[in-house]
Amino acid sequence: MAYLKMHEYEKAIGDCEWALKCNGKCIKAYFLMGKAHLALKHYSESKQCYEKILQIDPQKKSLFEDCMKEVNLEEKRVKDEERAMKEVQSGKLTALSIKELLQKLDRPDQNILYYTGGIRLLTGAMTDCTEQTLFRTNNGFSILNDNEVVRRGFCAERKNTAEVDLSVSLLSLWQAVCAGNEENLRLLLTQPDVNAQLPKLLSSGVLEIQKETLALISLYSENENGRRLLVRHQDLTKWLQILMAFVNSTDARASSAMNILSGLAEEERFRTQCRVMLSTGVLPLFTQLLTSAKLVNQAALACCIGIMGTLCADVVIRMQMAECKEYWQACLKLVDECFDVSTPRYRECLFAVLGLMMNLLLESNDIIQYFAVDISGRCMSLLGDKDGRIVTRAIGVLSRILPASSSAVEEVVKGGVVKKIIKFLKAAGQTTSNYGIKTLCICTRSNRQAQEDLVKSDKRFSVLLKLLDSENEMIVGNAAFCLGQCLVVPGAATSLLNSNVVMILLKHAGGDATRTLVQENAAISLGKLCVAEPRHIFQLRKLNGLAILNSSMKYMHNT
Repeated sequence: MAYLKMHEYEKAIGDCEWALKCNGKCIKAYFLMGKAHLALKHYSESKQCYEKILQIDPQKKSLFEDCMKEVNLEEKRVKDEERAMKEVQSGKLTALSIKELLQKLDRPDQNILYYTGGIRLLTGAMTDCTEQTLFRTNNGFSILNDNEVVRRGFCAERKNTAEVDLSVSLLSLWQAVCAGNEENLRLLLTQPDVNAQLPKLLSSGVLEIQKETLALISLYSENENGRRLLVRHQDLTKWLQILMAFVNSTDARASSAMNILSGLAEEERFRTQCRVMLSTGVLPLFTQLLTSAKLVNQAALACCIGIMGTLCADVVIRMQMAECKEYWQACLKLVDECFDVSTPRYRECLFAVLGLMMNLLLESNDIIQYFAVDISGRCMSLLGDKDGRIVTRAIGVLSRILPASSSAVEEVVKGGVVKKIIKFLKAAGQTTSNYGIKTLCICTRSNRQAQEDLVKSDKRFSVLLKLLDSENEMIVGNAAFCLGQCLVVPGAATSLLNSNVVMILLKHAGGDATRTLVQENAAISLGKLCVAEPRHIFQLRKLNGLAILNSSMKYMHNT
C-alpha cells in the first residue's frame, strides 16, 4: 500500500506476489496488485486479479463489480485520449477549434459577455466523444477555477442578467461535455465551486438556471455509476427537501426533479443522508404538499409520494414518518378530497398515498393506534371505488391497520367489511387475495359477528376452499386460519360435509410448505372441523389422515 502511494507500482506488485506465496487466498494482496497493474495500464492483468477475488470469495461480488468498472473506465479513458490526440495531430479542424476556444477563454480580465459568448461557441463545438476528451485534456474544467470573472459571476448569490446568462451557458456547456462521458462526469464533481453551487443553483428561483441545473444533475441520476458519483462527491443532506419543493412547479422542472429523486432514492447512502433533515425540513414540506394536493403539480406529487415510499426502505426514515401526526392527518385529508376531485392525476396521488401508508404501517406506535379507526373508516369508503388498483391498496391498508386497534375492527365489521371482502375474493388476483384473506383473519380472530358474517357471505365456504388451493403459502395459511375461526359458528362445519375440505386440509397439514404456519393452521382447522362435526372423522380415517396428522400433533393442542 505504501508503494502504491509512492507510485512504485512494480515494487507493490512484488510485495503482493510475496504475500500470495505465503497465503494464496489473500484477497487484500489481489486487490492491491490489481490497483498496481491498473496504474501501469496492464488492464488484463488487473482484471485477472479482481477475478481471483471473486473466485476466493463469491460474496465479494460488489467489490469485484466496482473494481471491474474502474478498470473498464480507465481503459476507455486512455483509448479516448489516444484517439483525440491522433485527430489533433492529423489537423482535424473541429479538434483544433476546441484548443483554440479554450485558449481564448483563458484570457484574463475580459468583459463577462466575452466569456459567455466563448462558452456558447465551445458548447456548440461539442459534437462527439473526441471533443469532450479534448476539453478534458486541455484543462477545460479549469475555466471556473482559474478565471476570476467567470468564477465570480457563477458564484454570485444575487445574479444580475449578465451573470445569469453566464451561469446558464456554463451549465449548458457541462451538459454537452459530460453527456455519456463518465470520466468528465467524475471530474466535474471534483471542482470545489461546482460542488458548493449545485444546491444553491437549484434553490436560486431563477427559472433558466434551475432548468439547466436539473438537466445537468439528470445526467448523473440516469444510471447507477452516475448516481454513485453524485452520492460520493456531494453532500446530499438537503437535496430531498430542495428537489421536493419543485412539486409546486407547473412546468417540466417538476418531472425532472422527481426523476432525479427517483434515481437517488435507490441509493442506500442517499437514504442515510436524508435522515438528517427529515423531521425538521422534509416532513413539514411533504405534509404541506399533501394538504395542498389540489393546488400543486399532481403528477409530480404522485411521483413524490412514491419516492417517499421508496425511502421508507430505510428503517429510521420509516419510523420518523410513522410517528408524524401531521403526516397522517394530511393523508386522511387527501383521501377525503378524492371524493370531490376525480381527475386521473389526483387519483394517482391517492393510489400513491395508499401505498405509502402501507409501507409505514409496517411500524407500530401510539400515533398509528390513535388514527386506526379514522384510517380504516376511509379505507372502507374506498372499497366502493371503481378503480381496482385503489380498492386493492385500500384492502392492503386495512390488513395492516386493523391489528393496531380492536375498536377499528369493531367499526369495520359493523360496516360490513366481511361481506365486501368476500365479494372481492370471488374474482380477485393474488395481491388482492393476499390482503383480503389477511383482513378476514384479523376480523374473525376476535369478533363473533365477523365469524357469523363470513359463514353467511361465503356459502359452504366456496371462497375459502378456493383460496386453500392457492399456490401462495401466505394465502393458504391465512385461509386455513380463517376457516378454523369460523367453525365455532353453529352449522358451519356441517355445511362442509359434502366437500373435499378434509382432503385439502390434510394435504396442507402433512405437506412440506416452507412456512410452518401453513401446516399448523391446517392441522388446527382440521381438528376444529372434526370436533364441531364428528362425521368428518370418517373421511379423515378413510384418507389415512390420523397417520398423516401424527407428525402435526404438536400443533393440535391449540384445538
